[in-house]
Amino acid sequence: MVAPSSIPSLVPHGRTARRLEWRFLPVHVRRLVEQRCGSPVVEAISQGGGFTPAFASVLVCADGSRHFVKAASVQAQRAFAGSYRAEARTLAALPDGVPAPALRWVHEDDEWVALGLEHVEARTPGRPWDTADLARCVDALEQVAGALTPPPGRLLSGSGPAALADDLAAAPGYWEVPRVAAVAFPLLAERREQAARLAAGFGAATAGSTLVHTEVRDDNLLLASDGRTLVCDWAWPALGAAWVDTVLLMIGPRGDGLDVDEALAGARVTRDVRPSDVDALLALVTGMFLHSATMPVPTTSPHVREAQRWQAEVCWSWLCERRGWR
Repeated sequence: MVAPSSIPSLVPHGRTARRLEWRFLPVHVRRLVEQRCGSPVVEAISQGGGFTPAFASVLVCADGSRHFVKAASVQAQRAFAGSYRAEARTLAALPDGVPAPALRWVHEDDEWVALGLEHVEARTPGRPWDTADLARCVDALEQVAGALTPPPGRLLSGSGPAALADDLAAAPGYWEVPRVAAVAFPLLAERREQAARLAAGFGAATAGSTLVHTEVRDDNLLLASDGRTLVCDWAWPALGAAWVDTVLLMIGPRGDGLDVDEALAGARVTRDVRPSDVDALLALVTGMFLHSATMPVPTTSPHVREAQRWQAEVCWSWLCERRGWR
């Protein structure tokens, strides 16, 4: 099969975040972080990937140590403080077999949430994607699926993660939202009802007993210099099929021109998945990305809508090719 053409993007990969910087954290928060790090901070390197405005920096301390620290204001950045809390809970409960950065410490009070993670000498996958980086990431997701099928009981305690079908129960309906229906992709008006029917079946297609990450993309992956490949940002895991994360991983590489269907056919976690199940997931996320892309652009994340629009176009192109829609 001929590899697909890449789809142009205006997203400045690696420079999408407009983050709170170290010098703007309240003095008492900086002192708390330095106490947890064990040494005064002499340099803070803000991380440019992702689409959230909360604090996320590599801190270099006077003793030469490095720490990756995240922080968010409970009042001013409530949603992001909540996601950091959720990430900390998940990281603390992940078994050793999951390739993820280690959680070092957590601070929570009525004003701030902060967490310190293992600093890793690493890079994110290059853009455009290449086959070597993709293979490393596929291998890491197979490790994740193996370690989290089923997830250990401590990850299911309390309210626990919801099933993916429950988390995204409203998403198939996005195909019926007027502003989504009006978006002009090639053949979209003709094929929208077929895509909506596919998306409606995503719950059965993606059912499973694996804890899936749900937000696997290049800015949430680290290719470490010691050979590890780490999956980061575990804020929104859900229970679903073991192959879900690997399919979601393929969106960026597909948009960059790689033959991702060949990669899916070769990966242990996806090679036996029914094509119609993959198509149901693609139809679902296409509608989700289209819906999100039509929302107002937040001042704190100026590139997020363009990124969502691009991902929608990639998924739609991929789905049309898989279904033979011309």
